[in-house]
Order: sequence, then structure tokens, then C-alpha cells
Amino acid sequence: MPRSIQVSGDLMPRSIQVSGDLMPRSIQDILDHADELAERFENYEPEPGDERPVEEYLLERAALARARSERQIVEAISAARAKAVPWQRIGELLGTSAHAARQRYGNVIINN
Repeated sequence: MPRSIQVSGDLMPRSIQVSGDLMPRSIQDILDHADELAERFENYEPEPGDERPVEEYLLERAALARARSERQIVEAISAARAKAVPWQRIGELLGTSAHAARQRYGNVIINN
């Protein structure tokens, strides 16, 4: 739990919780945190499973980006279909035919 200090009758957190880690709030907290991180990096000894090829990392990032893009496309098609945009126009915008667009997205969109 974050430490707190008394200021003008109000409790002000010295740090805040950010995705499982405490984030420093004062200059001294930031400097202390930087020193702690520097020490961790200086004393780090990699284990055999810690490193992976750059190509694997890039492939993983590309796959995540594709999944996000696909989700955005599905959401956009759902919105377009909710506004009665025809499959012909959706296909044109996707660079494919109306039939191919409907075949691929017709069963996964919210309003088809």
C-alpha cells in the first residue's frame, strides 16, 4: 500500500499504484527509484530463457498489430452496417468485392 503524508489536513499519497508498481511522486522518490533501477540493471545476469531472437519479437508485435487492426475493421464494419452502408461500398473500402467482404465479416459483425 502506498505511503501517505499529512498536508493541510488532507492525506496526499507519496506514490501511486500503476499496473502493479508504485510510481514515485517526489523528486527524491524519483531519484531513489532511478538508483534502484540502475542497480537492478547493473546486477542483472541473464538466464538462458531470458533472451529471444529479434525476429521472434518482431513477429509477435506484428501479430498483435494485425489482431488490433482486425478488431478495428470489425468494429468499423459493424458501425457502417448499423448505418445501412451497403456491402458493395464496404468491399470497395476494404479493397475486395462485396461478396468477399460479406463472406468474411457477415457472421462476426454485430449488425449484419
